[in-house]
Amino acid sequence: MYKALVFLETAKGKVKKSSFELTEWCIANGVEFEGVIFESNNDEITNQCKSAGVKQVTLVSDGTDYNSVTWSKTFSNLISNGFNLVLGSSSVRGTDFFARTSALANGAFVADCTELALNGEKLEIRKPLYAGKCTCAVELSGSGPKMILMRANQLPSSTERSESTNFVEHKLEGTSENLKVKETILGDSQRTDLTEANIVVSGGRGMKEASNFKLLEDLADTLGATVGASRAVTDDGWVPHSMQVGQTGKTVAPSLYIACGISGAVQHLAGMSGSKVIVAINNDPDAPIFKKSTYGIVGDVFEVVPKLTEKLKSVL
Repeated sequence: MYKALVFLETAKGKVKKSSFELTEWCIANGVEFEGVIFESNNDEITNQCKSAGVKQVTLVSDGTDYNSVTWSKTFSNLISNGFNLVLGSSSVRGTDFFARTSALANGAFVADCTELALNGEKLEIRKPLYAGKCTCAVELSGSGPKMILMRANQLPSSTERSESTNFVEHKLEGTSENLKVKETILGDSQRTDLTEANIVVSGGRGMKEASNFKLLEDLADTLGATVGASRAVTDDGWVPHSMQVGQTGKTVAPSLYIACGISGAVQHLAGMSGSKVIVAINNDPDAPIFKKSTYGIVGDVFEVVPKLTEKLKSVL
């Protein structure tokens, strides 16, 4: 039988949706679990945990400032309290300190997974390889805890529940003389983070210049979406690198991905091919993006996008 410890990752005082996808998986598979939060408690977190059915949470309130050394030391000690399965989101932060934690906890570790199932006592895990050209089955061996990081939007979202959550305070452990985080700069965007977004509207060099991204922002506001971009656009400085989708940017898997003026280089496709529905808008009928698209619109983005936005506003 598995007993899971779930890393509930926070951003701006809230637990990320992808973390509750993991707790929902535990509930659906009858796996006993507890959560860990490196954050000071607040009403938002309390209500989120109650709604997600998380009954027990260890709160490391003095670990608000991220440091992979102290976090991994604390987390590995918590794992030693009888947990043989550890789950987290395959974010930058998760990938960073889970790797260090696995070494301390003598665990078997895999990141960037897209499938997770429980068949009896066997964990069935799959992850993409070669920029998404194929997937492989992963088997975690050894006597230590099995540590798995999942991509966001791969598991069912949390069902609305109403549970009483017990928060237990735990002190941050370890020292970090060799690693100090001097500053953390948070983005000021009010939109959902790209990796968490259910709908993404992305633009490429076909948008011609930075000011034209206003068209995509209008479409995104209409759909409640987040705006992304190709590497060519971020390299040219049109938008921040935090908006980059692709092999060297962020990997996204929304329900709907709208690619505007993006040709479809393999590096970009690697970051969004897991999207459930892909709509491509491009004036080149031979653009590679169309081979990966669910729906393709051959046309000028400066004509198609405004009309699409106007139509959606009339029906939403």
